[in-house]
Amino acid sequence: MTGPHAVAVTGLGVRCGAGATPEELWESLVRCRSASTLHAFDDEGTVVHPACPMPRFDPAGYLTVKEMRRADRSVQLALCAAADAVEDAGGLHVPSRRRAVVTGTGYGGVISQESGIGHPDVLYAPRLMHNAGAYWISDRFGVTGPSLTISTACASGTHAVGEAMQMIRAGSADVVVAGGHDSPLTATTALAFGRAGAMVTECEDPAAASRPFDAGRQGFVLAEGAAFLVLERLDLARARGARIHATLTGYGRTSDAHHLTAPHPDGLGAVACMELALADAGTTADAVTHVNAHGTGTELNDLAEARAIATVFGSRKVPVTAPKAVTGHGLGLAGALEAVITVMSVREGLAPPTAHLTRLDPRCELDLVTGEPRKIPDGPVISNSFAFGGHNACVVLDSPHV
Repeated sequence: MTGPHAVAVTGLGVRCGAGATPEELWESLVRCRSASTLHAFDDEGTVVHPACPMPRFDPAGYLTVKEMRRADRSVQLALCAAADAVEDAGGLHVPSRRRAVVTGTGYGGVISQESGIGHPDVLYAPRLMHNAGAYWISDRFGVTGPSLTISTACASGTHAVGEAMQMIRAGSADVVVAGGHDSPLTATTALAFGRAGAMVTECEDPAAASRPFDAGRQGFVLAEGAAFLVLERLDLARARGARIHATLTGYGRTSDAHHLTAPHPDGLGAVACMELALADAGTTADAVTHVNAHGTGTELNDLAEARAIATVFGSRKVPVTAPKAVTGHGLGLAGALEAVITVMSVREGLAPPTAHLTRLDPRCELDLVTGEPRKIPDGPVISNSFAFGGHNACVVLDSPHV
């Protein structure tokens, strides 16, 4: 899309265990430097599993002490990442009513919820709200246009980015701060996912606990963080001489309508989602240079996605990366974080390797990038998110010159 409502990515911001900036995150990915470590999910140390926490997180430069008391950790992470994205974009250069915010989160203020059970204070309810991140970002940056929150489990961040693009295309906003955030590292969350068999609870090497598509994988590794992008009308970005990281060209979303937690075994919803995103971008599977996989490291999800990729791309083995091997799985954060990673893949012309792959599951017939980053030519790149609830979302990104 090259018309007046084509969409540019002009700002990036992240806060996660693998990096406090996009550059630190990229360095972790290309060096296969895992963020996973043994983490105590409770103060007593009775629940200890591999996880990807945000180390030494200090929001003091972004929030006052009073504001920190009013905001859940997830929201604090979101505001920091969003502020960095806005700074990277050089500000929001449109009137406040032409600005918008779209946030995605899977678990909202779950830390505040658990800590306040039995003794809630006057700020307990506002800290729980899934839309609290959207409020704080809107308030901080004077956004009086749309301010929305999407909660579609692990697809939340990708849906937020895609819906933000649609806002710009529809003419309801010119600049949107869009992304995802979650901080679910609580004992209850860990125990729930562990008992469901979805999360790694024990392993010999915690740093290598997250192993998407590996024959010996045991599940995902829980992570926290936030990732935000500033999306802008391409013509406005060019007119002000903005640095454009990439263009956002396509978006697809579907529902499996199959099972609460298991994807369709043949990945039919994922197939339809990728095909819709490519059609929306005005391109085909033959043109795609790289796939950023959802790749959680759970058997059902990995197999369904691998089959879906094989269906969409046929005999052509497009290079695939599964970044959760480094970043862990941030739930509502994941899709937005991987949108940032995909932007950087486009910008750098590289597909980062998938860490910790010792033996590819023979049922996953993928060209998985391993060892070293792989050069990729200019062209469309697709990022996938396939979530509990059967929620599927895919975005297509391309070079600034499209």
